[in-house]
Amino acid sequence: MDSRGERIDWQADGRPVSVGLTSIGAGPKLFLLPALSSISTRLEMRPLQERLAARFSTVAIDWPCFGDLPRPKVHWRPDLYRSFLRFVLTDVVQPVATIAAGHAAGYALAQAADDPAGRLILLSPTWRGPLPTMIGRRMQLFRAMARMVDLPFVGPAFYRFNVNGAVIGMMARGHVYDDPAWLTSVCMAQKRFVTEAKGARHASFRFVAGEFDLFADRESFLGTAKRAGTGIHVLCGSRTPRKSKAEMVALAELANVTAEELPNGKLSFYEEFPDETAEAVTRFLGSHA
Repeated sequence: MDSRGERIDWQADGRPVSVGLTSIGAGPKLFLLPALSSISTRLEMRPLQERLAARFSTVAIDWPCFGDLPRPKVHWRPDLYRSFLRFVLTDVVQPVATIAAGHAAGYALAQAADDPAGRLILLSPTWRGPLPTMIGRRMQLFRAMARMVDLPFVGPAFYRFNVNGAVIGMMARGHVYDDPAWLTSVCMAQKRFVTEAKGARHASFRFVAGEFDLFADRESFLGTAKRAGTGIHVLCGSRTPRKSKAEMVALAELANVTAEELPNGKLSFYEEFPDETAEAVTRFLGSHA
């Protein structure tokens, strides 16, 4: 088994962007996409990736402006992320299956609806950002807040207020991790390090505000999933927050989707319980071999 930390180069609105990538294992190729969130990088997929690497060649990649590398100031928006995913699946990796977590699931479904590329395994799939999910709708105020983060002086201060240790700990223990003790001081330091990468503020709060939402409503989300074809499997944890779980249940009810609820976990169950997640992924892929 080999492990390689690499970088790939891409351009967003003409600006060069370096993105982190890690390859482990040998065998049929699996592509792992982490969630889009303030504390997410490909490292959250590492425990699952290590377990799958016993049978598969695994490739985990960061989203532009969400990794641990410096991030340029760009008007980050959904069409850029869709373009990036097309680039990766065309020029970087051609997998037998893609494993996408959280908000990445919507982008994976949209790509599959346009150009199917293997089976899809969606971990805690979501289509709506945290603020619109909490309020139940999108508001112009959220967009204004997202733009404010780009401003000099005011923007960095507003961003730091939203990613301080207390806020991250509250959100992580409330919605992301099942066991409060799992988020140790070491884990917290790793999460905080991600938020402090140069330029991190330019995309992070846009996700929170719903600016990276591909879909206006549940119906368009489900419609895209229908067009994505068969071979779609949804995994979620038994303690997934109620509003998010309702969207996953609706997705699982489609005729072309299968689903499994693991006995533990919230939104990031795959990070906290990688053994159970790897077993579920392997079962699904084995049943479709």
